Amino acid sequence: MKNSKNQKINGKVGQKKFYLKPKVERKIDYKRWFFAFLGFGLFLLFYFLPPFPSVTDPLGKTFQLTYQGKLALGLFLWAGIWWVFEVVPIGITSILIGVVQVLFLIREPRVVFTDFFDPSVWFIFGSLIIGLSFQRTGITQRMAYRMLKIVGEKTTSIYLGAFAIIGILTLIMAHTAVAAAVYPILMTIHALYEENEQPTKFGKGLFIGMAYTAGAGSIVTLLGAARGPAAIGFFKEITSSPGMPGREISFFELTYYMLPIGWLMILIIWAYISIVYKPEKKTIEGLRERVELLSERMGKFTKEETITLIIVLGAVLLLILRSFIPELKFLDKSAIMLLPTILLFLLNILKVKDLEDVPWNIILLFGGAMCIGFCLWQTGAANWLAVNWLVMFKNAPWLVFVVSIALLVLILTNFIMNVAAIAITLPISLVIGKYLGVAPEVILFASLVTAGMPFLLLIGAAPNAIAYESKQFTSGEFFRNGIIMSIILMIVLTLFVAYIWPLMGMPVLIK
Repeated sequence: MKNSKNQKINGKVGQKKFYLKPKVERKIDYKRWFFAFLGFGLFLLFYFLPPFPSVTDPLGKTFQLTYQGKLALGLFLWAGIWWVFEVVPIGITSILIGVVQVLFLIREPRVVFTDFFDPSVWFIFGSLIIGLSFQRTGITQRMAYRMLKIVGEKTTSIYLGAFAIIGILTLIMAHTAVAAAVYPILMTIHALYEENEQPTKFGKGLFIGMAYTAGAGSIVTLLGAARGPAAIGFFKEITSSPGMPGREISFFELTYYMLPIGWLMILIIWAYISIVYKPEKKTIEGLRERVELLSERMGKFTKEETITLIIVLGAVLLLILRSFIPELKFLDKSAIMLLPTILLFLLNILKVKDLEDVPWNIILLFGGAMCIGFCLWQTGAANWLAVNWLVMFKNAPWLVFVVSIALLVLILTNFIMNVAAIAITLPISLVIGKYLGVAPEVILFASLVTAGMPFLLLIGAAPNAIAYESKQFTSGEFFRNGIIMSIILMIVLTLFVAYIWPLMGMPVLIK
C-alpha cells in the first residue's frame, strides 16, 4: 500500500506516467464585461422607456414607432456594441439577435430564423465555396504569382496592384464574389511576406483595403452589386406619374457618373492604407526569384483547375447575361451562385472535409445582419428613423439636403441591407427634394455612392466580413478606420455633387 501511494505521488500508476496541467490563473477582462453589460443595459433602457413620439412626413403621412420597433432599436444598439468590441465571437452575437427577438416577442420565431437563410446569405455561402475551390486547386496561387510578377517587390505597389485587380473585377462581378475569389490570393501574398501568419501592418492594410476597395469598385456598374438595379427600379417607379413612365437610368449612364468617383475612392483608399498601414518592409527581398521558382513548381494547368475555371466562369457569365437579358431575370442570383458548389462536389474537386474550412462564423454574421436588418424594416423602426432625419433638413440649402440623404444612407447601410436603406430613404427624399427644387437624379446617385461603401461595420457588406476572416485586424480597428474613411467619402461626394457632376451634365436643380 505504501509503495502504491509513493507511485501515485511520483506521478505513476503502474508503469504509466500522467501529467496534470498547470493551473492557469485567468484574469478578468473588465473591458469585455463593461461592453457586455453596456449593450444589454441599452436594450433594457429601450425596453422600459415610454413610447416615442410619432413623426409626420411632408405628404402628411404619420409614422408611429411601435413597441416592437422600440425594442428593435434597442437590440440594434446592443448588437452593434457587441460586434464592434467583439464581446463574443461575431457569429454568436448574430445568434443573440435571433434569440432576443423571439424571447421578447419582437417578431415570430419562424420569420426571425428564416432570415438567417435569406437568399443573400446563400449567395455569400456560394461565393465562399468558389474562393475555397480556387484555393484547393491552386488557381489562387497562380493568380497571386502572376500579379506579383507584374507589380514587383515593393509592398506599396503590391497594395496598388491588389486594389486595382479588385476594382477591375467588380466591373463585371458582384463584389461579394470578387472578395471571396481575391481573399485566398491575398492570403498567399501575405504568406510570402510573413511566413508565421501573424498579424502585420501589411496584412491589416491588405485586407482592410480589400474590403473598402470592393465597395468602392462595386458602385461603378450595375454588375457590381444588386443595389444598383434595385435602386433604379425604385427610382423609375417613384418618378412615374399617371400616363407617364418614370425616368429610366441606363447601364452606361450610371457608369458614366459613377466611374470617376468610384476609382477616385480606390486611389484614396490606396493612399490612406499606404500611410496608416505603412508596411514593416519596403520590399519583399528576393520575391521575384521565389515567385518564379514557385510558378515553375506548379507546372501547367491541371485538369481540376481547368474544370473549376470553366464552372465558375460559366456561373459569372450567366449572372452577367441575367443583367442584360430580360428573359433570364427569373433566374435567382443566389441559385446561380450555388450551382458551382453542387458541380464542384459532384466532380470530386471538393470533398466533404472541405466543408469544415467554410468560415461559418462569417455565414452566421451575415445571417444575423439580415435578421436585424429585416427586424428594423418590418417593425417600422427604420422608416421612423429615416423620416425623423430627413424632416430635419426639409428647409436646408439643396446641397446640405442631398449630403444629409447620402449620410443617412451611409449610416443605415452599415446595419441593414443597402437595398433596404435606399428603399426607405428614396421615396421620402424625392418628395422633399421636389419642394427644394432638387433634381431626382442627384439624390439617386448620391445615395448609391454611400450605399456601396459601408466602411464602419463588418455586417455592412460581405467583403468586410470576408476580409475579417484573415484574422489580421479586429472589428474595432475596422470601425476606427471606417470613421475616417467615411468622413473622406462624404467630403469627396460633396465635391462631386456641388461641382464635378454638374460639369459632367448631371441635373442637380429643377429648372
